[in-house]
Amino acid sequence: MAQEFRKREEEELIKRYEESLRKNALGFYDIDSYEIIIDHYMAQSKFKKALTAVNFAITQFPFSTELLTVKAQVLSHLKQYDEALALLDTAKNLHPNDLEIYLSIGSVQSLRGKHEEAIATYEQALSFANEEEHDELYYNIGLAYQSLEDYEKAIASYKKSIEINITHEGSLYELAFCLDIVGQLESSLAYYKKFIDEDPYSAAAWYNLGIVCNKLEKFEEAIEAYEFALAIDENFASARFNMGNSLMNLEMYAKALEEFKKTIEIEGPSPEVYCCIGAAYENLEQYDLGLKFYQKSTKLDPLYDEALFGAGSCLEKLEKWYQALHFFNKAIKVSNDNSDYWKAAAHAEYKIGNIISSISAYEEASLLGPSDKEIWLNWSFIYYEQGEHEKAVEILLQGMEVIPHEADFFFRMTAYLIEAGKFKEAINYLENGLILNFEGHTVLFDFFPKLETQKALFKIIEQYRKENP
Repeated sequence: MAQEFRKREEEELIKRYEESLRKNALGFYDIDSYEIIIDHYMAQSKFKKALTAVNFAITQFPFSTELLTVKAQVLSHLKQYDEALALLDTAKNLHPNDLEIYLSIGSVQSLRGKHEEAIATYEQALSFANEEEHDELYYNIGLAYQSLEDYEKAIASYKKSIEINITHEGSLYELAFCLDIVGQLESSLAYYKKFIDEDPYSAAAWYNLGIVCNKLEKFEEAIEAYEFALAIDENFASARFNMGNSLMNLEMYAKALEEFKKTIEIEGPSPEVYCCIGAAYENLEQYDLGLKFYQKSTKLDPLYDEALFGAGSCLEKLEKWYQALHFFNKAIKVSNDNSDYWKAAAHAEYKIGNIISSISAYEEASLLGPSDKEIWLNWSFIYYEQGEHEKAVEILLQGMEVIPHEADFFFRMTAYLIEAGKFKEAINYLENGLILNFEGHTVLFDFFPKLETQKALFKIIEQYRKENP
């Protein structure tokens, strides 16, 4: 209830601010109000509007280093890095021991690719920051080393962060990622269990173990660790959420749904949890409910591409192709380098009858996800269905260059070549397909419903079976 009231208050503030801008009669707002306004625009990636707001704020509070830091963050999102650093230097001169300023400077330096400079900035801050604040500095040092692909130093930094603050989720996640990259994740289980040995009633220690087990795909062990964390602290929202994810991986969708709903009860709604609820309903084949929660997710975060794609996926399964395409295209606008989004859009375009658009989308998908066999099979099939058998063969050959030992390609090529009248080549591809996966030949019969063609194929396949028992 309190959260809803706060949300309404914030919406009213934004409305009042925008109305005053339209009338060119900006009133007085306190710093907290400006921060809400700026955060609102930042969350929506409306960085120019955020810059306007922070400039107005600075005219009213010219001596606020906090606002200078916020403006620097906005400028860095606009890739105006020199201006951002100049502002932060001004702020640092006013407050030479303000940790937030150093964190912001390091962040901008990293964005510019100056990771060694960022590390030096963070290390400088270690000399004056309180010890309990060192966890965040070591976390950022770890990120900088990680960007330099110096994973050993990154691991050492993340471990220092965790030793100060065992609940630092960023350090825990990145540590597991780096350990995985260097092949030490399995052997690091003892490191995580050490925290449990030191304090078996630490919910955070059990939670951390759960994260690592989940990353190692030991989902049952991960769930057990999360259950221990929740037995100690039943309101541990992150443990609930991550247990839900482990249950999803085990295809226990109804149980996962329970955990996601409990997560919302504890910490309120979020785009990520709503999206996961949508995915659980989708996997339970309750597509209308899946769609509803994916849309709830996008209302909280209009740029959440996974939820946009999920909504499209539910609509696709409901065979609402135009609506599905709308959501797939929105997901592509947010993340245009995701081959799954392009593939889904291509299929929806095909179903609607937009053949040229479908072919164009499949081409884009093939560039982004060349190892996805479905892209090549679906793309080539469009040409086959149009009677352009040579073009279908050409597309499939491109796919075979990337995935040379895929039996489905050989059987599909057999079908295309038979239709093109190239029977000798077709038999050659058929035999190679049978070598790779004998049982897979049944897909051919879908292409040739005529009994006489099926009999001819069956005769060749039986001959192969006898010669290769």
